[in-house]
Amino acid sequence: MASQLYERIGRGYARTRRPDPRIERRIHAALGDATSVLNVGAGAGSYEPSDRYVLAIEPSAQMRAQRPTTAAPCLAGGAEALPLDDDAVDVAMALYTDFHWSDRRRGIEEMIRVSRRGVVMVTVDRDVAEEYWLTQDYLPSANDLFEPLSAVTELFPTPPAVHDIPIPHDCRDGFVHAYWRRPEALLDPDRHGTMALFARLEPAEVQRGLSRLRAEVNSGAWADRHRSLTERPALDLGHRLVVWRPAG
Repeated sequence: MASQLYERIGRGYARTRRPDPRIERRIHAALGDATSVLNVGAGAGSYEPSDRYVLAIEPSAQMRAQRPTTAAPCLAGGAEALPLDDDAVDVAMALYTDFHWSDRRRGIEEMIRVSRRGVVMVTVDRDVAEEYWLTQDYLPSANDLFEPLSAVTELFPTPPAVHDIPIPHDCRDGFVHAYWRRPEALLDPDRHGTMALFARLEPAEVQRGLSRLRAEVNSGAWADRHRSLTERPALDLGHRLVVWRPAG
């Protein structure tokens, strides 16, 4: 369960998972002129807007404890059974969380139920993410964290709009794809220790993969193999902004 996972890896999460302003602008634009927002699987509160009413839902006590005192009020609960009435908020959003839910279909149904004007999600498309050099070359068992984008979009009653979110080379948010041009950062246990992708693997596999990465970073082999990345300002690693609006 997501709550149990984040009880293990959530310590220090607020320090490493800071919102990136470029991604934040995309999310806030998708919220439109909604005046009330429900943040499902809210974590420590990254990307919550400060210019409108926000209510957060988060299953992990470890994560709830890391929310700043100035953050939106946060209730204990999961996506699959939201403790709100029908049509309680303008928009429900869920950012980088649906791949931890026990029942994605139920979670999306619940978000639609409680929102009057639509759903905003950020998810990761496995069909693109599996091209990431970290999982291709060092942690091949890790790709099962994500699913194809259709596993999300087909659950809405009508097709949602989907927008790419390229990841900047200097992304401030410390998710696993943020370091596509900074491999040395992934060797820092304070960083990879808060990443769900690492936590889902056997420790021996993580150790083997990171030992090989460390050796290739130190020898220059990683830089030689990925020289084409060094001039790119951003990279598509499957991060997708999914926006659904009800008909009419």
